[in-house]
Amino acid sequence: MITHLRGKLVEKNPTYVIVECGGIGYFSHISLNTYSKIPDEESVFIYTYLSVKEDSQTLYGFAEKLEREIFKLLISVSGVGPSIARTMLSSMSMQEIQQAIASGDSAKIQSVKGIGAKTSQRVIIDLRDKIIKTYGLDEVSPIQSNTAKEEALTALEVLGFTIRQSEKVIDSILREDVTLNVQDLIKRALKNL
Repeated sequence: MITHLRGKLVEKNPTYVIVECGGIGYFSHISLNTYSKIPDEESVFIYTYLSVKEDSQTLYGFAEKLEREIFKLLISVSGVGPSIARTMLSSMSMQEIQQAIASGDSAKIQSVKGIGAKTSQRVIIDLRDKIIKTYGLDEVSPIQSNTAKEEALTALEVLGFTIRQSEKVIDSILREDVTLNVQDLIKRALKNL
């Protein structure tokens, strides 16, 4: 509905901006990345996303189109709402988010406040292919199988499997193919558990 705002910057804070367009002041929530990129000039341009819920309509602002696209991808994941997506964009740069998802770096995603192991795995599983295709990133496989093994064990534990049982299955899979990434390792382990 509202795709961008061009107008007079009335107020700028680390969490929101107010932009006056045609006599109307628009309150827009922003990330710290956007806060650092919006100039302190009178005239500003920001991309926006309008989140409509039963009880509220909330406007989110972005300094770059790419940040808005990543925000939309993040909120498409079950369990990740606009607040968590904004926190993620405040905690990491857009490139860090893309690389963490493309490489399956669950620990990096979990470092964001409000994201646990389960949600982190869901973000990776849901967005990995989209991020790699859309932004032309190379699929990064974990170099050390220990990292992949640890992340896979954590994911399986969250899914309710015992560590001892999961570790046996993952070890046998890694004996066959050490180059597996976390996602494929989890998929194969689930077939054998």
